[in-house]
Amino acid sequence: MTRSSVSRRQFLGASGAALVTGLAGCSAGEGGTSTDTASSTDTLKIGVLEDQSGNFALVGDPKAKASMLAIEEINANGGIDGKQIETFQRDPQSDNQRYQELTRTAINEENVDALWAGYSSATREAIRPIIDRNEQLYFYTTQYEGGVCDEFTFAVGPTARQQLGIVLPYLVEEFGPDIYTIAADYNFGQLSADWVKVLANENDANVLGEEFIPLSESSFGSTINRIQEADPDFVMSMLVGANHTSFYEQKASAGLDIPIGTSTAMAQGYEHRRLDAPAMANIYAGVNYMEEVPTESNTGDGGFVDRYFEMYPDAPYLNEEAETNYFSTYMYKKAVEQAGTTEQPEVIDALESGIELGTEEAPEAPEGETIKLDGATHHVDHHMWIMRADEEHNVEAVENHQIPETFLSETAGCNLPENPEQTQYTPVDYYEEAE
Repeated sequence: MTRSSVSRRQFLGASGAALVTGLAGCSAGEGGTSTDTASSTDTLKIGVLEDQSGNFALVGDPKAKASMLAIEEINANGGIDGKQIETFQRDPQSDNQRYQELTRTAINEENVDALWAGYSSATREAIRPIIDRNEQLYFYTTQYEGGVCDEFTFAVGPTARQQLGIVLPYLVEEFGPDIYTIAADYNFGQLSADWVKVLANENDANVLGEEFIPLSESSFGSTINRIQEADPDFVMSMLVGANHTSFYEQKASAGLDIPIGTSTAMAQGYEHRRLDAPAMANIYAGVNYMEEVPTESNTGDGGFVDRYFEMYPDAPYLNEEAETNYFSTYMYKKAVEQAGTTEQPEVIDALESGIELGTEEAPEAPEGETIKLDGATHHVDHHMWIMRADEEHNVEAVENHQIPETFLSETAGCNLPENPEQTQYTPVDYYEEAE
């Protein structure tokens, strides 16, 4: 059976058969050690906690859907090492307290073998202490500020150094060296702005000004005035969430016609589809994935896009984080089959051996070519793209190449197999220009 021929009926039949075999997974109390029992059953259990309501529903719902697509495909093709996948799926409603409660439930009551959870960095940091106390295998799939070196966390989305690292040098080359930064006012935005300063220094550019904007803010008149007064060559934007989307409409209304580089717009909240043109004109997104990425495994016949919308015909867009949820489920599958068990320490060892996708044994990631998990840092060497929107919001790929994660591996010295730790490193620890 080919992956593109998977039907909903086949999946439900397979899942139904799996459900009668009983629960599987690990048992662990908070603060205790995981004891896996799944190897004695015909099922394993995956936890999926993604926002399907609340402030991050727009970006979180595709993550949940893509996880279910991967699980459907895997189950229809025989499961993982012969085991069908059960799921514990809940909507945390973009509420970090609810995330913490559901994470405890997933681990202590549902005995999940692996957990996918959370959009924002604030959510990740809210649940990571619970993850670490329980020694729970955890996949965090959002693009993020970077720096998490954690023996139980696999941060498989692209980092700021990868996303900003492809788009900022391109914009300096194309438009000039003067930059103005606007970013969401929490750890993601602040650390991303630090990376802009680091990358500006590495590319002989200058940050003329930077602003940090609360997530609740939706009025950008003063910010637009300050950008116009500073007269930069381009803006770097790391705005986040529904309220911040207003910036792009307001800058177009104000006649602010300036190139904007970003790690957050278009690829996640598909503003180029939702907003009226020309709000997103001359936006350059540094991303590992957008629905429009022109790879055969993505937009070709029977590719990722076709399979997603066959399963979810009413879904509005297939976003960046959804692709990461999808391919990381296949990375987990390959690791379990390599380990020959769902025992979490052994699966982590297999992941740390350097799981690759795009090989004969595993499907190509839709973002393109072979991508590899760096076992030392638990991050991914991503295939990165610069995607540009024009005046009519048509999107084209203007540059692409593979960018490894280097901050943790080369600068911070993160090597989890040799030195297990639970740290988040930040650029100010290593770069004077980030202070």
